[in-house]
Amino acid sequence: MKNTILLLFAFSICSVTWSQGNKKSEIDAKISELLSKMTLEEKVGQMTQITVTLFEDPKKPGYFDPAKLKQGIQDYHIGSILNVPNPGAPTIQRWQETLTAIANEANKTRLKIPVLYGIDAIHGASYTTGATLFPQQIGLAATFNTDLVKRGAEISAYETRASSIPWVFSPDLDFPRNPAWSRMWESFGEDAYLSSKMAVALVDGFEGKNVGSKYSVASCMKHYIGYGSTYTGKDRTPSIIPERLLRQYDLTIYEAAIKAGAKSVMVSSGEINGTPVHASKHLITDILKNELGFSGVVVTDWKDIIYLNTRHKVAQTKRDAVRIAIMAGIDMSMVPEEFSFYTDLIDLVQKGEVPMSRIDDAVTRILRMKFELNLFQNTVANLKDYPKFGSPEHIQEAYKTAAESITLLKNNNAVLPLNKNEKILVTGATANSMKYLNGGWSYTWQGDKSDTYAADKFTILEAFQNKIGKENVLYTPGADLEIENEAEIQKAVDLAKNASKIVLCLGEKNYTETPGDISNIFMSSSQIKLALALSKLNKPIILVLNEGRPRLISDFEDKMNAVIQCYLPGNEGARALADIIYGDVNPSGRLPYNYPRYPNSLEKYNRKYTESISEGEQNDDAKYEKSYLPQYEFGTGLSYTTFTYSNLKIDKSEINSNEEINVSVEVTNSGKKAGKESVLLYLSDNFASITPEFKALKRFEKISLEPNETKTVKFTVNQKDLQFVNEDLKWISEKGTFTIQVSNLKKDFALK
Repeated sequence: MKNTILLLFAFSICSVTWSQGNKKSEIDAKISELLSKMTLEEKVGQMTQITVTLFEDPKKPGYFDPAKLKQGIQDYHIGSILNVPNPGAPTIQRWQETLTAIANEANKTRLKIPVLYGIDAIHGASYTTGATLFPQQIGLAATFNTDLVKRGAEISAYETRASSIPWVFSPDLDFPRNPAWSRMWESFGEDAYLSSKMAVALVDGFEGKNVGSKYSVASCMKHYIGYGSTYTGKDRTPSIIPERLLRQYDLTIYEAAIKAGAKSVMVSSGEINGTPVHASKHLITDILKNELGFSGVVVTDWKDIIYLNTRHKVAQTKRDAVRIAIMAGIDMSMVPEEFSFYTDLIDLVQKGEVPMSRIDDAVTRILRMKFELNLFQNTVANLKDYPKFGSPEHIQEAYKTAAESITLLKNNNAVLPLNKNEKILVTGATANSMKYLNGGWSYTWQGDKSDTYAADKFTILEAFQNKIGKENVLYTPGADLEIENEAEIQKAVDLAKNASKIVLCLGEKNYTETPGDISNIFMSSSQIKLALALSKLNKPIILVLNEGRPRLISDFEDKMNAVIQCYLPGNEGARALADIIYGDVNPSGRLPYNYPRYPNSLEKYNRKYTESISEGEQNDDAKYEKSYLPQYEFGTGLSYTTFTYSNLKIDKSEINSNEEINVSVEVTNSGKKAGKESVLLYLSDNFASITPEFKALKRFEKISLEPNETKTVKFTVNQKDLQFVNEDLKWISEKGTFTIQVSNLKKDFALK
């Protein structure tokens, strides 16, 4: 019987493999046939992506001018459209009408090639009214729960397809090296391993087992590569990154997502070591396409080929910029507001400056994605197929994700959870607006209309009022995000005298990209003044942070009794926060980055040893300030219960270069409340020819434990975990000792 089962299992695996291979060969044949029929103009059109608003009737925003749409699709043969019709966030019915108009126009063309529509569905179908909005990516990372993240991506894919859109510009795989960067919240934080695992979860959730399903979408990794590492900390400014570091960290995240099947990649708007990434054949063709074997579509970011001429100054003309980018390996240009790319590229091919082979390669990739997405069969959603759009079931998943992301960083004297019978003051600039819960890419680019589109959702204030009754919640803003108002601060102080506890909600404005650039990483002075004024009352203060990056709070953190990091938790974030503060949900989030204490002390948790002067190195005749002293370290996250780690075991104390190590540890809930715990395994290479990291995350698993329950968590550490990139850009491991650390437990082993 066992043999029969094994044979059936083997046959099913072979059948799936044969089916996938057969489908690929069928698609390849269709692409080859279609390509042979296409003119140069039709091919270059496929490589052209235009913003939807270019085709609108100026007298009727949000609706097409038929002549403009006909010109784009029939005269310029454009292959892709992106973005959102005015005034933003259409309903699924309006999306259906918009995509129907595009499909009808495409069906009038000679070859009837469908138009590929792409959208910034960043934390849900975030450009569709009524969609389920999840925490932003930095909050997803804080859950340390890949199953939860994958489920959220499945829901996002479902609701994006319900909007008739098959392609999302997500996940963001940027690896930020400066916490001031305005897109940090779009990333998974500062750890490459955590980012890789979360990247795979999103790709798997978006694309499913069949990306052509009416419930799946094609994902787009972004922004390849090094985009989050600007040395100014400001958006789209230069980076200096040795290739060794790109390979050690950044590239590993993309490699994981490519292996998971990501269908497309968007190129970084930045430049590395003086070369704009859009102009780098080495990065796009040699490494991404050839070395990593990426066979999907490489698309630019907004206007970035043009910027090679106007911003980066590496191309003397826009025509020259097109040549440089296409020869570097770009397949599709997000032009996006005119047709010069189309006319210039045709001219470049006709004059022999760009070979037809490069065009055919790009168009083959684009057509393959269209076939895989089933666009030749259908491009418009049947709304009857999506009864769960914005449903209570989907909303509950967003709530669960927000609840697992919210991170308790401090809880002195167990001030939390609060008593529901106490009267509280809710105050602070972020306490009563959906904008600060959602952040950018929410209904509009900068997320400034969330209070209108999400008017039926709870702000933090409303969530507290709903939780314990309006009569028990006092409120005043207390401070603007930027403008200092002494009278308003005094009002908050006076109101606080009538409350037993203060919930102080601080953070930053909604933003993304360059509008989010800052020159000062401290919390704004108006908010600091409010915190300091309230602290003089000697009443317990619960600091709630709503922010996309860690704004420094060291001026007043010691005066706060509890600190909660919400990140940007989405539409259900306030409900989750209130449930955590009152103990109906036990917090389980962990920081996905170091929270810095000082503006010139921005070390990562996996710092080098030389970034942290040891006691033994300090001279007796001088005083030293600790060189490594973050406000909170990566992985920090408190609970209302306690977890005890014991019995850390490894199955070998010595291994050869082809062996693995099996690790086990027992985790006990030693408190009185059920809770979830993220078990983190760190590895330290104690000596290496390239200076080793202090420690690096290599495995994690989130578990649930009832009081007094013990679980054994098992991990396997493999040879790849022991390796680093050397000066010859090769992954190697070296003999010597390594240390495994789980919580406060450590075990050493040797690589022979």
